Amino acid sequence: MADRKRVARIVIAGLGGDSGKTLVSLGLLATFRRAGRRLAAFKKGPDYIDAAWLGWAAGRPARNLDTFLMGDVAVRRSFAAHAADLCLIEGNRGLHDGLDGSGSASTAALARLLRTPVLLVVSVPKVTATAAALVLGCQAFDPRVRIGGVILNRVAGERHERVCRDAIERACGIPVVGAIPRLDDDLLPGRHLGLVTPAEHPRLAVIEDRLVELISRYVDVARIAAIAESARPFALPRPAARRPTRRRGRVRVGCFDDSAFTFYYPENLEALVRAGARIERVSAVRDPVLPPLDLLYLGGGFPETHAAALCANHSLRESVRAAAEAGLPIYAECGGLMYLSESIRVGGVDYPMAGVLPLAIEVGTKPAGHGYVEVSVDSENPFFPVGTAFKGHEFHYSRIVAGQDLVASAYAVVRGQGCFGRARNPDRVPHLPRGGHAGEAGASPREQRDGIVYRNVLASYAHLHAGGLPEWGDRLCRSALRFRRRGERATRVKRWPQARPRPRPAAAP
Repeated sequence: MADRKRVARIVIAGLGGDSGKTLVSLGLLATFRRAGRRLAAFKKGPDYIDAAWLGWAAGRPARNLDTFLMGDVAVRRSFAAHAADLCLIEGNRGLHDGLDGSGSASTAALARLLRTPVLLVVSVPKVTATAAALVLGCQAFDPRVRIGGVILNRVAGERHERVCRDAIERACGIPVVGAIPRLDDDLLPGRHLGLVTPAEHPRLAVIEDRLVELISRYVDVARIAAIAESARPFALPRPAARRPTRRRGRVRVGCFDDSAFTFYYPENLEALVRAGARIERVSAVRDPVLPPLDLLYLGGGFPETHAAALCANHSLRESVRAAAEAGLPIYAECGGLMYLSESIRVGGVDYPMAGVLPLAIEVGTKPAGHGYVEVSVDSENPFFPVGTAFKGHEFHYSRIVAGQDLVASAYAVVRGQGCFGRARNPDRVPHLPRGGHAGEAGASPREQRDGIVYRNVLASYAHLHAGGLPEWGDRLCRSALRFRRRGERATRVKRWPQARPRPRPAAAP
């Protein structure tokens, strides 16, 4: 059974990347918040940076909704659990861009699942009536998705706006509710993985004022609110049943939490708390040593832009390495994997890291892995039983350039890039082709691997959302509880050979 409730909600979508979705979403959220509306912000797809900005603008943490990572039921439950008086969902990429040509797992598919009207942001440099053809095509591609209005972006002037507005409203039968001019400055600065994070931006108050001024001047906010309030009643699913825990707060879970490490889904931290964790925040830049912990969870972030500061904190690096050698369970994702390595090379300079894993890592100028991943656990590791399968995502410019032959790995990558490839052992994983799905014709004789294992450490380029693997938090806390109870000092898995030399970083290009 499910309750039906009228929830004001709207999806902000575009025709592609860099259309202005984030600018409009942040401006609307900041404007509504200043007007006293109680907001809930969501980001479609796997994304930490946009979600952090949405949470900043809304005044409360934003949530990610992704049908590929989480499944339809988990998406609906998450939306229902965190909905407020007005819900704004920022899409990703183009409205219908998904896993395939039919647009599965797209922003449109999410809008259809949540029965939410779409506000389409259309960037119109050097375009007039053709903008109407593009909007009309989006309407025709999937008539089940209701496009409630359009905002024009990067408008050249009054005549340009008038021609675009007239063409869209006549041909598409929907209102143009805003027209934002081309901006002379870079209001939301970016870098290689997207926007600069709010934690690193020095002028947040200035940005908020500019966004509110922009939206108030060029966008019909009242009309957008009316579109959101016209959404049909939403069937709120009942929350998933959760068994009570008797060990809440009994294990101490450390998380790196500073401008270098910000990539944590709120659901992941909440899953750990539900499973019995007390979260201890640690700054990889400022704190001299780890506090007493039962588990260390290293999320992603930007260790490459903070490499000098991380390297300078020698005492914390030594503390992490000593804890790993003592058997402390450590779960690391992407940036966390980089921190655990022997060194990372940025701009031709090598920066020593914690040295837990005998890996040399180099940061390049192009993505080394980007998109959704699927992995199958096929080897012993501290957290997941063999046979576990999960979906995640990866987005990294770094790659392992030395040390692959010194480490064991637990994941066969069914989809995605992972940490490294190696010749496949047909007796071990005969069904997993490189970069494809089981049984795919013409498979490469190499398989991609991820999930590096050393003692009680599991480090991966894959980011996992707890909504897609509900047992994730419980498994990490069980490992932490074992360590706490037994004072583990011995590894559960075979070490990489101690007698072999540590890798030398690759020569500077």
